[in-house]
Amino acid sequence: MESEPSKILAFPKDPALLWIETYQQTRLMHLPVGTRAVYMSILRQFTQWVAERAKEKEGFHPDHLTAPVIERYLFDLSSQGYSYAHCKRVKSVITHFCQWFVDEQRMLPQNPARGVKLARSSASEPTPPRTLSPQQRSILQNLVKQGDLRGQALFALGYWAGCRVTDLTHLLMEHTHVGGKSGWLHLGEPSSRVRDIDLVNEARRALYAYLQKRARDESSPYIFPSQRSTRLSEAGLHHWFRSLKQQATPEEYAVIADISFHDLRDDFAHRALLAGWTLEEVAYYLGHVTKSGTPALQTTLRYTQTTRAQVKEKLHTLRG
Repeated sequence: MESEPSKILAFPKDPALLWIETYQQTRLMHLPVGTRAVYMSILRQFTQWVAERAKEKEGFHPDHLTAPVIERYLFDLSSQGYSYAHCKRVKSVITHFCQWFVDEQRMLPQNPARGVKLARSSASEPTPPRTLSPQQRSILQNLVKQGDLRGQALFALGYWAGCRVTDLTHLLMEHTHVGGKSGWLHLGEPSSRVRDIDLVNEARRALYAYLQKRARDESSPYIFPSQRSTRLSEAGLHHWFRSLKQQATPEEYAVIADISFHDLRDDFAHRALLAGWTLEEVAYYLGHVTKSGTPALQTTLRYTQTTRAQVKEKLHTLRG
């Protein structure tokens, strides 16, 4: 006997939140807590964006989910500077959300996200790792010094520890061991690949200084809370980094405009290799590990790619 679709009561203030919460309870409970949080954050931002552009005043409704709307949202994310990898993840989350409306709620005849293409001409090719120039590093570090302690800690953990965005937005107090002279972090979730990393002084000092001023946020279990939530979202971190760059002068901004927070991680790997780290050491520190626990060297090899600029620097050493 065919089961009846689940019924959802009207929610006058924000219907989207009830849809998302019901979706989480019926489709996401098997996922790790951190992954569920990412799904929820992406869907809250997406449904809010859709509701703001809907002609009706009742807020978000599944009928608003169309292929042009989804395509426009992904285009807007790309225009704001979000990476192709992030946009790809957002599309995947939206696709699963829409399929839930098709399969269980029966409010959509078909999945509008199917067939939506991400706007990128070289989508089949992986994005090469980014190496920052000395000028770009100098501009960013000077901007960070003028900011608050939280921003200095976020930047330091990306630039001096190669942390992912999700490493930082899900970093717990209980997994952070930082003192006046040493520090290390436990990154990842028990259900996924985890790692312990020691911090260089530049990262440790910035994080330690921030934690000394964080007393008002002690109720949050996360290192980086936000004004709206106990945890800084991935979008919130990207927004902070864009705001940081916008504080530069017009001349400086032209140099750093296209740099993303993830580029700090790529640049860290490049600098670590120049400092003499082995591929295995870089792979471990960045969390490039296979399911069996061995270093994923093929992933880390991306950071050894030779560039035109590197070869140009060596031309003057050529002898006849």
